[in-house]
Amino acid sequence: MSALRVAIVGAGPAGAYAAEHLLRAGNEIEIELIDRLPTPWGLVRAGVSPDHQDTKAVTRNFEEIVASPQITLRLGVEVGRDVSHEELLAHHHAVLYTVGAPGGRRLGVDGEDLPGSFTATDFVGWYNGHPDHQDLPVDLGTERAVIVGNGNVAFDVARMLTLPADVLAATDISDTALAALRESRVREVVVLARRGPAQAAFTSPELLALMALPGVDVTVEPASALDEEVATPRAGDARGYGRSVSLGLLRELAAREPSGAERRIVLRFLGSPVALHGEDRVTAITIGRNELETGMDGRTVVRPTGDEEQLETGLVLKAIGYHGRAVPGVPFDEAAGVIPNDGGRVTETDGAQVPGVYVSGWIKRGPSGVIGTNKHCAGDTVEALLADHAAGHLAAPTGDGAAFAALLGERVATVVDLDGWQALDAHERAGGAAQGRPRVKVTDVEQMLAVVSGG
Repeated sequence: MSALRVAIVGAGPAGAYAAEHLLRAGNEIEIELIDRLPTPWGLVRAGVSPDHQDTKAVTRNFEEIVASPQITLRLGVEVGRDVSHEELLAHHHAVLYTVGAPGGRRLGVDGEDLPGSFTATDFVGWYNGHPDHQDLPVDLGTERAVIVGNGNVAFDVARMLTLPADVLAATDISDTALAALRESRVREVVVLARRGPAQAAFTSPELLALMALPGVDVTVEPASALDEEVATPRAGDARGYGRSVSLGLLRELAAREPSGAERRIVLRFLGSPVALHGEDRVTAITIGRNELETGMDGRTVVRPTGDEEQLETGLVLKAIGYHGRAVPGVPFDEAAGVIPNDGGRVTETDGAQVPGVYVSGWIKRGPSGVIGTNKHCAGDTVEALLADHAAGHLAAPTGDGAAFAALLGERVATVVDLDGWQALDAHERAGGAAQGRPRVKVTDVEQMLAVVSGG
């Protein structure tokens, strides 16, 4: 029997973990790990905050995985541009999509497309050196920034806006962002949550990280949001776990006297964005005040009071969630932002299984969980894929690895393999070593390819 050939599209954590599970299944498996960027590791490289280098250390494990002779790394190859979904299927028994959720959700309010209003997804990509976001017209010449949403991403962004530039200079933040943050005039960051503290999405470690920021006061508004009657987690909400710790920390913050620090972060609860204002760019945001009440089903729900307030700001960042994007030729649920699936087996909108096509990670389950969550998620999908292969449900490919390589060679000027990525990685690390940093990222695709090619 010929080797099982699997294409994994997306070289982030979900893709790396899927490859690891496939490798454990035996030696008769060939894996093509494909990504549209010349760099692997997805959000670990372009989403984890630069000051969280311990979290990024997981890439050491990923490096060991892709070093297997059963894996061929094909970076700088985009499905739908360089190769079609149908062509992938023709050269593999199965195609497994682990493309994440690269888009950001919208507020749906007037003025949100004004310059100065960005998704946190784009902003995080900007300071992390993602090539797609280096031209983002970020202007930090405003004294107040407003972040809509209060999950961990919102807290990451607040921290990046208030950390001393000298601290950031020791990280792998992009040079563009570092230069902008050195000149930043932002002195207040408002983190806006439409619900109360008991329904907040952040975790205690992220709150503790804010509380430990040097030269930054962190306050809670309104203090009444911490009252007993609005501090009950929503019924059935898994985020209720650990809320008591976070609530205790918030009460500690609320009781603190401001130190008069140069910068401050305001954790503002029970407020929703109503509109953004400005002519050529954002100059203000209208916030509607909310109150909580218990619905007929026992859940805590938000009710607008009708009271509104306008805050001056030149920067609004929307941290209200990630959203997946469609892959040409593959079913997609636009509302949910995922590829429809049944336990990792991709399905049509009517529920019928699409033979040989699988999914894992955020594009499978939505943007939830931590990096390690993807390992279990990938394991479930790979188990389904292997079961289908054992049952004879996967069609044999009409082209082999050599034919697929030849196809890409005709269409892609530079396909980055493992040696190419290692050359780029070494180049970035050497640049970092000269500056006392983990790495200095190359943020332009053409420059990346030049390094890979020895230029």
